[in-house]
Amino acid sequence: MAYVDGFVAAVPTANREVYRKHAEEAGAVFKEHGALKMVECWGDDVPDGEVTSFPMSVKCKEDETVVFAWILWPSREVRDAGMAKVMEDPRLQPDANPMPFDGKRMIYGGFEVIVDM
Repeated sequence: MAYVDGFVAAVPTANREVYRKHAEEAGAVFKEHGALKMVECWGDDVPDGEVTSFPMSVKCKEDETVVFAWILWPSREVRDAGMAKVMEDPRLQPDANPMPFDGKRMIYGGFEVIVDM
């Protein structure tokens, strides 16, 4: 069964193009190591909530935009092996390809697909 890694981050709005380029470069590495697809979405209609919301979850500042992304893998096993290789890949090390946002405020997790229509 397919497996998904999901991510939400707050990216400085001024860094949109830098982020897009960073994501394209990272996506190529993920696909090389087994991912089927990577999707990056720039927040367009992401309201603040009263109790919780995407902006609140990443402590989004006024000059930042919420990004929602996911990586589709064929299985958890492929994801685990691929992610280990991605984390060691020199193209994605902070010195070679620094994240254009505060990674400490990014939320992420792995999810087993239970409905795919």
